Amino acid sequence: MRTRECLDVLRQTHALVPETPLVPMTYASLLEAYGWERFADDVQAAGGASMIIVDLPADERPDLRRVQLVAPTSTDERIALAGDSTDGWLYLVTVTGTTGARGEVSSALPGLVERARRLVSVPLYAGFGISTPEHARSVATLADGIVVGSRALQVAEEGPDALRAYVASLRTALDAEAVIAG
Repeated sequence: MRTRECLDVLRQTHALVPETPLVPMTYASLLEAYGWERFADDVQAAGGASMIIVDLPADERPDLRRVQLVAPTSTDERIALAGDSTDGWLYLVTVTGTTGARGEVSSALPGLVERARRLVSVPLYAGFGISTPEHARSVATLADGIVVGSRALQVAEEGPDALRAYVASLRTALDAEAVIAG
């Protein structure tokens, strides 16, 4: 899909769920080709709440408003820098390596959450490898929110009803955990 088509999908999705913050995720090479400021302006015009650029370190292009990512391998200094410059919340990458659905939540997540809570004052959302309601419930005991990407895209291929049911199953798991923790 071309960049303009992705922005059109963002615009259409925002029209359907205007109260839902939409945060597109992309790579720096796309923005190099499209134009950094142009992309940021177009995301905002299409209804995006922010954006995530997975391969752009926090200390590069600090003027570009975006959600920052940290991983289990991030230093305390990098976590603090990302927390200071992130747009609203900090994305905790639960694993090292590539994104995608996995069988279990990473055992590195509790340590990353503990370090991030000590170093930053923004909400912590965990992602990469979260694909089931059980994962969502487990991560909700540690982080302030979850990010689901690959599995949601897979389910979306089955159609809107399947995606609605999938998201509802995640919401039910998160709500159940909130009742238990509350």
